[in-house]
Amino acid sequence: MKTLICALSAACLALAATLAVAADKPTDPQIAHIAYSAGVIDVEAAKLALSKTKNPDVTAFAQSMQKDHEAVNDMALALVKKLGVTPEDNPTSRALAKASEEKRAELGKLDGAAFDKAYIDNEVAYHREVNGALETLLIPSAQNPELKSLLETGLKLFQGHEQHAEHVAAGLK
Repeated sequence: MKTLICALSAACLALAATLAVAADKPTDPQIAHIAYSAGVIDVEAAKLALSKTKNPDVTAFAQSMQKDHEAVNDMALALVKKLGVTPEDNPTSRALAKASEEKRAELGKLDGAAFDKAYIDNEVAYHREVNGALETLLIPSAQNPELKSLLETGLKLFQGHEQHAEHVAAGLK
């Protein structure tokens, strides 16, 4: 259990450091790429959870994550197409992708209740970090009003995800 908590703490610190890279006020194309990347990461984590869990609460949560994040990413793709903007890869989106690959590899080694707890704890921490980045950096930095509006809508949805993950986590203890 201590190893699991240490691994989770390390992942949270890595994510916080990753999002701090964006502290130089990213451009709209960079914001679009960061936001899209964050959504893809959660979809992939949800797919992993759906392939491993037997817990109905974790299954319902993962299904919700996959559906909601795919929907927001579809809206983001439609918006960047409408605006003629090409999302720009950047150090933050690359660091997010690298951290998520490492986390998926860690989670992939777990099974049963250990997997469920690690997955949900990671989702709580991940949504907390992403929501903080949306509130303090991405939304304030967005210049395009439509992008800013989409990010604000996403933030409301993702705050609900954080609460849902906390609720599921409380049931796993």
